[in-house]
Amino acid sequence: MSRTQSLQKLFAAAALLVAAAAMLLLFGSPGYHLVLQNSRTGQIYEEYPIREGGRFSVEFVHSVNKSPVRDIYEVRDKTDLYVVETDYFAFGAGVQTELNPGETLSYGEDGSMQVKNINIRIEPLTYMVGTVSDHILRIGEREVSLRTLCGRNSSVTFAVQWRPF
Repeated sequence: MSRTQSLQKLFAAAALLVAAAAMLLLFGSPGYHLVLQNSRTGQIYEEYPIREGGRFSVEFVHSVNKSPVRDIYEVRDKTDLYVVETDYFAFGAGVQTELNPGETLSYGEDGSMQVKNINIRIEPLTYMVGTVSDHILRIGEREVSLRTLCGRNSSVTFAVQWRPF
């Protein structure tokens, strides 16, 4: 094989590597993703990369006491979702009024009551997107309106799944 042919093969291999890297950048990277899908049809609304120990929250206005609630979740054991904290601003039906063993109550700078160390595995994690008020997903630097993404009154299941790209 001549030196020219060797260089051509080397350049071709380099071009393939660059193309593969570009595909990963354009279409995502392998790893675990938080997948939001329609609970009834299985239609995937969106996916967000997430790591072990990664956190996200869902915020909404409570339907009974009409005050904000923020549920905070953490990924454990690669695909398990645990509720780890709930923040709320007013007591009322459907809002936690007593602490379970190991849980703590503190107050945030925003005046919220923060129940921490909840440590409950949630499967499946499903929300009904509000018709009166929105549900907001916060993941990393993103803030996503579930009403815009999924539609009013949609049943949305959250799961962590491996994606090869």
